[in-house]
Amino acid sequence: MQFRLGNYLFCPSWLGFIILMICIPLFIKLGLWQYNKAELRKEIQSSYNASLDHDALTLPNNINHLDAWKYKKVKIKGHYETKYQILLDNQVEENVAGFHVITPLKLDGSNDYVLINRGWVAGGANHTDIPAISTPNEPLEIIGLVWVPSKKIFTLESDAEKNHWNTVWQHMDMDRYQKNVPIHILPLVIKLDVKSDAGGFVRNWQLPASKIATNIGYAYQWFGFTIASILIFLFTSIKKANNTKT
Repeated sequence: MQFRLGNYLFCPSWLGFIILMICIPLFIKLGLWQYNKAELRKEIQSSYNASLDHDALTLPNNINHLDAWKYKKVKIKGHYETKYQILLDNQVEENVAGFHVITPLKLDGSNDYVLINRGWVAGGANHTDIPAISTPNEPLEIIGLVWVPSKKIFTLESDAEKNHWNTVWQHMDMDRYQKNVPIHILPLVIKLDVKSDAGGFVRNWQLPASKIATNIGYAYQWFGFTIASILIFLFTSIKKANNTKT
C-alpha cells in the first residue's frame, strides 16, 4: 500500500494499520468511559449540594423510585437494634485502618428497618479484634444522606461464606444482608450527618467531587493516546520520495 504525496510517499504497513484500527476505538472508548464517570459524579455532587440548601426530607415507608432518593438529606425516627449490626472492613482514616459501623434502626410506628452508617472506628492492634461499639438505647431522630449501595461487587468470598452470618463484612452487599436477616430492611443506607449526635463516630464522608478532576484527567489522557497513535502511525508511514532523473 503506497501513495505519493508530492515529494513524499505514504506507505503504511499492514501491521501498523491493523494496530491503529485496534488502538483508536479502544482509547476513545476508555476516554469516554472516564468522561462519563466524571459527568455522573458531577450530577451526584449537584444533587448533594442542592440537598444542603433544603431541610431534611421525611423518608417515606414505601419508596417507589429509589434512585430519586440518592444523596438526598433525609430524617427518620426510631431506635437502634444492634443484633444485626455489621462492620465494614478496610476503612481508613488518616492512615489508620478501621471499620464503618452499620446499625439497623427500627422505624417508629413500623416494622421496617433502615441501616445507618454511623461512621468510622479504629481497629485494634490485631485487626481481627472487634472494637467495642457503644450504642444509645433511647429513641432518636436520624438526619443523614441516602446512600444506595452498588450491586456491582467484586469479592473473593465463596457462596458458603456469603450465606454464613459474620459481623465483619468486606463490602456493603444489600441483597446479601436482606437474605441473611429476619427483619425487613429498606434497600438503602443512611450516612449519619456529621453534625448529628445520634450515636455517631468519625464521619468524613467522601463525595465524588474529589475524583471528578481525576476522571477528567484520565479521559484527556486516553484521548491524547488516540492522537499520539495517529501521529506515530503517520510519522512511521510517510517517507521522502527519492526523485531520480533519467
